[in-house]
Amino acid sequence: MSQPTPAKKTHYRWIVCALLFFATTIVYVDRQVLGILGPTLTDKFGWSEENFGFIVASFTLAYGIGYSLVGRMMDVIGERKGFLVVFGVWSLAELAHALIGPLVSGGLPWFNAVFAGTFLGGLTPAIVSVGGFSVVRFSLGLVEGGHFPGAVKTVGQWHPKRERALSTGIFNSGSNVGAIVAIIIVPLTLHWGWATAFCVTGVLSLVWLVFWLLFYDRPERVSRVSAKELALIRSDPPDPAARIPWLSLLRYRQTWAFVLGTFLTSPVWWFYINWTPKFLANNHKIDIQRMVGPLIVVYLMADLGSIGGGALSSWLIRRGASINAARKTAFFFCACCAVPVTLVARVTDLWLAVFLVGLAAAAHAGFSANLFTIVSDTIPRKAVSSVVGMGGTAGSVGGVGFALLIGRILDWTNAVYGKKDYLVPFLIAGSVYLLAAMIIHLLLPRLEPMTFDEERQS
Repeated sequence: MSQPTPAKKTHYRWIVCALLFFATTIVYVDRQVLGILGPTLTDKFGWSEENFGFIVASFTLAYGIGYSLVGRMMDVIGERKGFLVVFGVWSLAELAHALIGPLVSGGLPWFNAVFAGTFLGGLTPAIVSVGGFSVVRFSLGLVEGGHFPGAVKTVGQWHPKRERALSTGIFNSGSNVGAIVAIIIVPLTLHWGWATAFCVTGVLSLVWLVFWLLFYDRPERVSRVSAKELALIRSDPPDPAARIPWLSLLRYRQTWAFVLGTFLTSPVWWFYINWTPKFLANNHKIDIQRMVGPLIVVYLMADLGSIGGGALSSWLIRRGASINAARKTAFFFCACCAVPVTLVARVTDLWLAVFLVGLAAAAHAGFSANLFTIVSDTIPRKAVSSVVGMGGTAGSVGGVGFALLIGRILDWTNAVYGKKDYLVPFLIAGSVYLLAAMIIHLLLPRLEPMTFDEERQS
């Protein structure tokens, strides 16, 4: 008598992880496009560093607002519909960048003629372009802020705890792949004008959205998920059944550990994205064509850091370490790797500077992978996007302040010393991770899951 064939365990959850990876890649293509085009746009429109900082701050502020609002939306309507809203609106906002050039070059004389004799009639191309970019980047940031809350929520839906750091590291590594893709795309599209790069990313987001709608749903609703894989996905203890009001989440140390950690570290990543090309152009006198190689190295290192940081804590767990010990060890290791970048502003060798920035970017990516993972470790699934949204808002608030501070510092040092000095920004960037790791440990010494009583539920 023949034995029944054992049921095969599927791996559909990694297809979902791949969808998140490509989504993150596309999002970061856009973010890096502005950074790479920074020197070009600064020369074209006559921006100061403070002007550029204001544009960055506009996106960052809206991103923070969207992080909380769209993060909550993800918890309410689900990640399938939530990503449909995010990437649909995101594509339109991305394509709108192409309108700024015609507005400045063709629309400004008409605008000044209509408003001649008024304050508005004296607007310069620099002011109009800064305003245009700020409006478009604000609109983009408002919806793009929903990406990471939705991605972390999706990981919580599709992966058991022991896989979440690795899965988060994989999808988060798309940020660095996206940066590399942008580095390749921008020089190729400059032949057709700077706006082409933004149009390409808008089209890419629409293509991704088609694949998302074709392949994604909750594990229980996907026929290609076997019973064995579904059992693995649901192998962790179930979350509490009670509803958790949004604002009541602020009562818990688990929420504040993520919020404060993100507040300190996210602004540094914005700094690397938006100012690394300008730093290389200023300190090492390389143009956009020669910048491709150094920037690819930086983001390849960051990519390895993202996957490696997530894999480190997952490896420690498999070796018998507690989740608490594994995450904290990864935090401390990544924080130490960020410290050497404090020296980069005084380094004269290009490739040594590239290595130090790349090491710091890798440290951030590894730290970030574990920071996002402690949310799904400690927060009930139904509140994950809300908490991630709160943290993203805090990170964006810090990012707005840091962007404006960087612009002011660089303009001031240029006026006083005749050159832009990046010493203070990199000193801050290299030191905040140790502080963040210490705060997380003090708030969550055992990394215990959130618990709440009947009084707090009411």
